[in-house]
Amino acid sequence: MSDSNMLGWAKDLFPIARSLTGNGVRQTFDYLKGINPEVITQSFETGTHVFDWTIPREWNIEDAYIEHVATGVRYAEFKRNNLHILGYSLPIDRHMDKAELLPHIYTQEDQPDLIPYVTSYYKDRWGFCMAHDDKQTLPDGEYRAVVKSALTDGELIVGDAKVQGQRDDEIMFSSYICHPSMANNELSGPVLSMALLKYVKDHYPKPRCSYRFILVPETIGSIAYMSRHLPEMQDRVVCGFNLSCVGDERAYSHVESRYANTLADKALCAALIGLDNVRTYSFLQRGSDERQYGAPGIDMPLCGFCRSKYGEYPEYHTDADNFNVVTQAGLDGAFEVMRSVIDAFEIGLYPKVRIKGEPQLGKRGLYPTISQKGSYSSIRTRMDFLAYADGSNTLFDIATLIGAPLSMVLDEARIMLEHDLISCDSNKNAL
Repeated sequence: MSDSNMLGWAKDLFPIARSLTGNGVRQTFDYLKGINPEVITQSFETGTHVFDWTIPREWNIEDAYIEHVATGVRYAEFKRNNLHILGYSLPIDRHMDKAELLPHIYTQEDQPDLIPYVTSYYKDRWGFCMAHDDKQTLPDGEYRAVVKSALTDGELIVGDAKVQGQRDDEIMFSSYICHPSMANNELSGPVLSMALLKYVKDHYPKPRCSYRFILVPETIGSIAYMSRHLPEMQDRVVCGFNLSCVGDERAYSHVESRYANTLADKALCAALIGLDNVRTYSFLQRGSDERQYGAPGIDMPLCGFCRSKYGEYPEYHTDADNFNVVTQAGLDGAFEVMRSVIDAFEIGLYPKVRIKGEPQLGKRGLYPTISQKGSYSSIRTRMDFLAYADGSNTLFDIATLIGAPLSMVLDEARIMLEHDLISCDSNKNAL
């Protein structure tokens, strides 16, 4: 398996019927462990208190459908599309007339040809999801509503993978594994996380920094995970990213931390310089697990990263969120953004020029030997990089200050390191 196989991983995982809990989550983790055996799972029993929340019952589903009794025609068949079932639906097998059935069929009226994704995690009810146009054409008569599901005492499963570096300071990536068949809203985040973990292992066998990759059911999973690991996380995590909806090609989005002032915010701003259609959203526009990681008393130095932000693209939370939306190019674009952040930490975050005054670059072959109008522009980034490499600015700061893409700044840092013109450390105080 390679980083270029993110799309293949997502397609393998797409059919699995995931929810907050249950066999779909177990199957998903089994697959992810096949990519990276370092992924370790842990469980929380039903009824366990995690901060202000309680772990719900485990939900599993075998089948569901609506059958028109007179004709035997079936609608909203779970085995055709697992979005047809209301998430966490109670079991039912009962005959009823159309008038009784209709209130239990959920649609998205403003997108009448799409199946919506609807859940009822914390209120017992049964139901189905259909395209609004299909619901409108249901024939009159008697129906049989069948949901073969089970809500039982069980467990909620979370997972993580850790890479210990030379320093305990951690870079954290978190994504979620609770949605059924939606390619961008669900699967893009976990497969990007797995590719980044492989990248760290393959390219930095003795990394400077430590890394933590978290995979959880959204909201309740991150809360449960932190209820067990928060002191360690607050002590070690210096920069984190919540990865969600990172697989399309339309935009690059930064969901800021509460005060937009963390190292993660600075890192992502720098990594997005020079890319097309970059959008920034304040914490007031949050919606994924940055809510939990950024809550008062938690205060992880984390921001959200998306391609097109959840809720902002038309296919979101419908069956149209498929592989027409998620592409290998989209995933690769997200990978390059996060890879540049990892590379910055591994090069050494705080570059500092080792000599007094402006270096004589010409004798090192790093500066044009002919002085003519316009010759300086070709190495503007190099000279600007050196001007701000004083040990007080991070690579992210320098990229922002000089308006250069982070990847270009990293290239300059590597060249300067090769010529022993700068030192770099991940800790400013060590310089």
